[in-house]
Amino acid sequence: MGRLVIAEVEDAPDLTLAWACGRELPESLDADVIVDFSTPDGLRALLARARAPVVTGTTGLLPHDLPADLPFPVLHAANFSLGVAVLARLVHEAAAALPGYDIEVVELHHKHKRDAPSGTALRLVEGLGPAVSGRTGPRAPGEVGLHAVRGGDIVGEHRVYLCGPGERLELAHVATHRGLFAAGALTAARWLIGKPPGLYRIEDVVGG
Repeated sequence: MGRLVIAEVEDAPDLTLAWACGRELPESLDADVIVDFSTPDGLRALLARARAPVVTGTTGLLPHDLPADLPFPVLHAANFSLGVAVLARLVHEAAAALPGYDIEVVELHHKHKRDAPSGTALRLVEGLGPAVSGRTGPRAPGEVGLHAVRGGDIVGEHRVYLCGPGERLELAHVATHRGLFAAGALTAARWLIGKPPGLYRIEDVVGG
């Protein structure tokens, strides 16, 4: 993702790359906004020194890794697709409009993806009921089913099913190129500049 972000910055007429790093932060973090795709330890080190807005896609964070009292704005997302951000909003609107419908999520990713279910799948149904991954028995009332498929070079697909009496509503997003996540991160970076301190989500960028 770091290489994809750099390529997107270099192609953008309104952006200039101030610095880029791997495992070690540079001595100076001067920038108008910082985009981070690292590790929890890397993000902690960055937040301890940063003074500019930070957009981060780092996963595996603990609740205290993103404190609410940081002196600059931070936007965290498990997925920087703007389409997925809209999908999350639509899923919650549909669930509210269809109370009692069973919710199931099927997500597909490449065979090397480490986590299952994906962080995006969890975000799509956050707050809609207890999540159950890899069900082996009957469906319990109110639970949300999560099903992970891993194979080949699938970039990412998420399908949400709301199943009720005599009908089924399907909401889906299909990613065809990883570059869209870098482009989304830079859209978030542009949006975050000038925002007051606080924690933001990608849904805020699309008006969710």
